Amino acid sequence: MRTANPPTSGLPLIPSCTGGIARLACAQLRDARVDPAPILSAAGLAIEDIENPKRRIVASAQITLLELAAKELQDDCFGFHLAQGFEPGEIGLLYYVMASSERLVDALRTGERYCAINNEGVRLRTSLEQGFAIGLEYINLDRRADRHHMEFWLMALVRICRALTDARLAPRQIKLKHDRRETPPDVRSQLGCDIEFSADRDEVLFPSQIGVLPLVGADLHLNKMLLHYADEALTNRPSRRASIRSRVEDQIAQLLPHGQVNAAEIAHRLGMSRRTLARALSSEGVGFLNVLEAFRNALARRYLMEEELPISEIAWLLGYSEVSSFTHAFVRWAGVTPKTYRSSNRVR
Repeated sequence: MRTANPPTSGLPLIPSCTGGIARLACAQLRDARVDPAPILSAAGLAIEDIENPKRRIVASAQITLLELAAKELQDDCFGFHLAQGFEPGEIGLLYYVMASSERLVDALRTGERYCAINNEGVRLRTSLEQGFAIGLEYINLDRRADRHHMEFWLMALVRICRALTDARLAPRQIKLKHDRRETPPDVRSQLGCDIEFSADRDEVLFPSQIGVLPLVGADLHLNKMLLHYADEALTNRPSRRASIRSRVEDQIAQLLPHGQVNAAEIAHRLGMSRRTLARALSSEGVGFLNVLEAFRNALARRYLMEEELPISEIAWLLGYSEVSSFTHAFVRWAGVTPKTYRSSNRVR
């Protein structure tokens, strides 16, 4: 028997990001003479998403892309290595408003406040209670499905702290929630300490005095101006609730179980022509099929976390008449079957 009301009500908004890390990953693939297009497709992305630096992408797709790229390149430390090679300035406004702060703790608190400009799915937390702690939390993202993305963030944070202070700071302790047998030697050499894996949090802990270190680029006048721009960027970034994409996603969620998801029906429900809908989505840097694919991908992963939902029911909720069709699509997105994905995340 089918579920009368599919459990889409109350679903969290799907967080977006600037896609900077995804673009770095694609550059690495190209350097290795690997065509990124099939890997992007498996992550629910398109070449256009990467080639247009102004286009935001679904944050979970960036996580998936890094996992798939690591597998393709056979680099078990892909996230760590990717973070070692990027320039912090590539982060954009967020980095420069941090860099112009007075002290390191001020910079990280600025990052905590404005992190959503770059990634709505990641939150920074700073604390001076037991040392200078910088925590990372995921918002409406599946932490269990990720390893390389979080390792990128951790290495990037340490590198940013070093760049801001012009000092080779050594963390006192590093914790990550996911599992590894040991800290890879080259990673330990870069970080200056071992990592505690399978921990209860994702966190970098420095000695207390590190937080009050002055920044080499401190400029309070410039910082005041950049904070104003950051406030505008945070306020004016495309609202997931008000955007045409989010309205399309709302309609997709309602129609998926009935197998009626197409651009014409969605446009009709939103009171516009199909051409008008296409133009509206294009103005936000996406196409209808991209939205549908990314939404199905993210929703599938969310549903697979619900142990009581049979895979056959999930296939129906996503608009597939046959389980085999859902399985084929999911393998394309995640590189594994829904059953394998569910089992692996249960173990994690």
